[in-house]
Amino acid sequence: MTDPINVLLIGAGEINFGSVEGPWNHTLRLERILGARLRVIALIDVDGARAKAAIDAKLASPASSAYANCKVYPTVAEAARALLPDVPHLVIVGAPPFARGTDIPGRDLELQLVNAFPRCALFVEKPVSSGPEDACWRVAEVLAKNGSIVGVGYMLRYLKAVQMIKQIIADEGLVVMGTNARYVMAYEWARKLAWWDKTRSGGPIVEQATHFCDLSRYFGGDVQLNSVVAHSVQHHEAPGQLRAKRFDEEVIPPENRLPRLTSATWKYKDGAVGNLTHVIALHGNTYDTEFEVYADGYKFKLVDPYSTPKLYIRRPGKEQEEVHTFVDDDPFHTELATFVDVVEGRSPHEQI
Repeated sequence: MTDPINVLLIGAGEINFGSVEGPWNHTLRLERILGARLRVIALIDVDGARAKAAIDAKLASPASSAYANCKVYPTVAEAARALLPDVPHLVIVGAPPFARGTDIPGRDLELQLVNAFPRCALFVEKPVSSGPEDACWRVAEVLAKNGSIVGVGYMLRYLKAVQMIKQIIADEGLVVMGTNARYVMAYEWARKLAWWDKTRSGGPIVEQATHFCDLSRYFGGDVQLNSVVAHSVQHHEAPGQLRAKRFDEEVIPPENRLPRLTSATWKYKDGAVGNLTHVIALHGNTYDTEFEVYADGYKFKLVDPYSTPKLYIRRPGKEQEEVHTFVDDDPFHTELATFVDVVEGRSPHEQI
């Protein structure tokens, strides 16, 4: 197709424009996917100065033409009044989880967008919300009744390594016995106060480890929620003291501060067992992440899924692991490209 794609961005922060400690940067992927077809018509952010700085940087980049007519607005309502009839085909919802995923006024971005632009597709960054579960289900019902195309930024499913594990499981007729996820965060560059306040971010499991929660369900299936058991190291305990913080945590009420380590186990409905450990411990900006899947005769270990994924496979009769390295595999790009194809009618919804 050659027609322009009108895109509305929600949030001028790291999700849409990149960060020093992670690979998030939805605008960069859209520029690569759509090229000259990309037309960013508006950016919504309550921080007008930050939004202007983000757009100014894009106007000074090779992708400047995509942002030539981009306007900045503080709210969805103001954008809707100004943009009509030049409505977006796609909205990238990169606002924090406390601003979306519910029907509570002020925390209902999806409902505001559906009311303003009923035919627009929504790509919502994970987690879908840090609000009440029942409110989140009500929002999902509204989106379903509206027939909205909705994608969520759980991009690790789109890794070639993950799909390779899935293919082997299917080809060999394996039954997953268990999953083990380990996410060790490098926190030195994480200086945004909202991230360290669990009443605003939802905590490190909601903010970060949901990628691995999603992978866990992808391989293990639905979870028996009453089987989940977790322990944590709290900020006030001796093992929870951090020496490389580059911000003042004292301004956050003690009861709102993040745990430093969380370890959880659960039972899947099909009988397998899952485990997840999230740790705030490393200095610098390089994370340490691994995900394992076990089945009779097989062990799959995915290492470093966010940058250069490696997949270690031990098969029956072979005690030496085989190693597969996946260079230049960008699941963010793959997921967004798939989503754009769905929006344009080239792929079924089930692929998202």
